[in-house]
Amino acid sequence: MNVNTLWGEVIADELSKAGVEAAVLAPGSRSTPLTVAVAEHEDIETHSLLDERSAAFFALGRAKRTGTPTALVCTSGTALANFHPAVIEADRSRVPLLLLTADRPPELQDSGANQTIDQERLYGDAVRQYRKLPEPEAADRKLRSLRTALARAVGTATGVEPGPVHLDVPLRKPLEPTAGGEAAPPGVPDSAVPEGFADDHPLAVEGRDGPFVAVTRGRSALSAAERRDLVDAVETAESGLVVCGPTDRPAPTSDALEEFAQATGFPVFADPLSGIRFGGHVDSDGVTVCGGYDSYLAAIEESPEVVVRFGASPTSKPLRNYLAGSGARQFVVDSAGGWPEATFTATDLVVADETRLARDLAARIEREPGAYAAQLREAEAAYWQLLAGAEPEEGAVIADTVEAAPDSTTLFVSNSMPVRDLDRFGRPRPADLTVLGNRGASGIDGITSTALGAGSGTDDSLVLVTGDLAYYHDMNGLLAVGRCDVDATVVCINNDGGGIFHLLPIEAHGTFEEWFRTPHGLDFEHSAELYDLEFARTGDREGFRELYADSLASEGTQVIEVRTDSDRNHADRAALQERVVEELSQ
Repeated sequence: MNVNTLWGEVIADELSKAGVEAAVLAPGSRSTPLTVAVAEHEDIETHSLLDERSAAFFALGRAKRTGTPTALVCTSGTALANFHPAVIEADRSRVPLLLLTADRPPELQDSGANQTIDQERLYGDAVRQYRKLPEPEAADRKLRSLRTALARAVGTATGVEPGPVHLDVPLRKPLEPTAGGEAAPPGVPDSAVPEGFADDHPLAVEGRDGPFVAVTRGRSALSAAERRDLVDAVETAESGLVVCGPTDRPAPTSDALEEFAQATGFPVFADPLSGIRFGGHVDSDGVTVCGGYDSYLAAIEESPEVVVRFGASPTSKPLRNYLAGSGARQFVVDSAGGWPEATFTATDLVVADETRLARDLAARIEREPGAYAAQLREAEAAYWQLLAGAEPEEGAVIADTVEAAPDSTTLFVSNSMPVRDLDRFGRPRPADLTVLGNRGASGIDGITSTALGAGSGTDDSLVLVTGDLAYYHDMNGLLAVGRCDVDATVVCINNDGGGIFHLLPIEAHGTFEEWFRTPHGLDFEHSAELYDLEFARTGDREGFRELYADSLASEGTQVIEVRTDSDRNHADRAALQERVVEELSQ
């Protein structure tokens, strides 16, 4: 055995013991010791994807769905640069990733050696930690250092503010699992592991029963006096509101939120990516979960006195503006002390574990819902009654997708118009739906890969709703369907270009069509043929409902393309909004 093989096996062993259950491997020579060791480890599920960008988003999706860190392995050179978009999304959305990027040894740096770049802090502050691991050597202390670094890295990736961690792994030939190899440079240890080394150093080679370093984190909580201030503010307010923004882990959990809503009587504005819009708590007594606020807030004249906010900034711009103009005392609750509030009108930052805080407050608060809560309940009910069957065609696709999704479904929705239509037309229901999206940096570059990665981490049915530009951006991601054995229903809403740009003032300018909406004219049926997927196309609501029901009941992966008209949908959304405000203002 050579030291690289030993190094790789220790890395794979320690990752598994620290809680890493899955790894995504992109092919390459310099990462050979890592790839072989991880692929052969019986407790790590491995996926091989050829495109590093897609591989990184796939790992991101799996980590989003499971809440546990996924490892990413690649070779040196530009390979790791292709991880960068997914690293940014993982940072912004607080998703745990562990990047193991192979590197040339130190003597080849700054030498013009092929496929050698400076990896030092390549991802900047988008990672929770960067560390160059020590060079492989059959040395007891070095191996214990390696195990400690890995255990701590996993602990950092899953900490109070989860996120990506980058480990730079320098490796010198021989890379394959052999004893021989090139002569070592002067001053560099021989590549062969001395005979009997494992017997002489069992702790370093075999590690412990469990992680080499167990990381234990406490949960941030308020003092009695701080908690009393919040309780007083909520109990004495004439009116109040709970806002749950996007998050990849319910903050707080749905049962804790249910207790808090029942105790306060505050209505809950639940972003579709909050983990709160769908679930059994939607039908609970004393809980009002609102999902139509994006459309009807312009008809609500009253403002809350107190707002308690969880999660990231809401998807809905009308909601953000409503909160900014409310004059309310706004408590932003974030366990890591982040500031997810870009209007800068919130008054209080509460650094505490969200679930624990909600339960603590629920046990100490007693108040009646009040007239404001009743007004919002009535507006919510009236909105869905008014909307029934009247959604614009793109909104109807979203509404039908949510309504017909069976229990235990993971629904992944793309950025741009799909997530906004989900916010407006995805009615709260007591179904077991896990709704995910990439709202950290809100890109459309890895949507398909992220969705398929999420599907790999669960036995749930997987539904992806994407726009045509996002589908085009990540067609490479479809390779994961076959390589990673993931089945999905892929709904592609094709309005031939960037329909979201209709929402911008540039729409009125002559440059709009060519340089912003940018119609592409692509026939996506060929992409399905390339990846051996079933394909169907429709342009009407009934046709979509039938195709969608058939796909949910079928094995394999089906791509359902829904052809829509961008201009008409933009006009229909505006007309519907005007009608909602007019009728609910009466």
